[in-house]
Amino acid sequence: MPSTKKKFKKTDPISERARVLSDQIASLETEIKKLNAQIQRAPAPPRLRSTAVPHGATVTHNTSEQPASVRASYEEVFEEVKSLRTAEETATPDQFNELGVRKYDLPGLLNRMRRLFQRPTTSNPRLVAYLAAGGVQGLRPLRYEKRVARNRFIFFAAGLFLLLLGLILVFFRNH
Repeated sequence: MPSTKKKFKKTDPISERARVLSDQIASLETEIKKLNAQIQRAPAPPRLRSTAVPHGATVTHNTSEQPASVRASYEEVFEEVKSLRTAEETATPDQFNELGVRKYDLPGLLNRMRRLFQRPTTSNPRLVAYLAAGGVQGLRPLRYEKRVARNRFIFFAAGLFLLLLGLILVFFRNH
């Protein structure tokens, strides 16, 4: 007698998340279109540029007949931009000699060399932990991949050692 149990296929969490994100993107795109249509309908205030100073700031002409909501929509919003350099990398006057040449900075050099060999910080540590534990179906756990890479390195290092040892033995037997 055949089995009447139905087999349910497990959904892939990555494809499910991709579907949810694509739905969110579509809703955001429609919202952007609506806001663009609102901006297009509102009359733009005349933009005036100062002729006294080259490359002067652009000033919007405030008229009293415009509603406050239209004026507020044209105000510029500034974001804080983070510098790519850290505070310890910025140059100070005591780092240069009297001729303007940079002094030799041994601790700074050691810090830069140490940073070259450090792992980059992850933007999503929870995802890294999830992948390392093997929580995604179809992907091997990260610890397994590390073990395979370590064993491959040991094998090739041993092979190189034996090859060099053989070359040295052949060289000394002939001489």
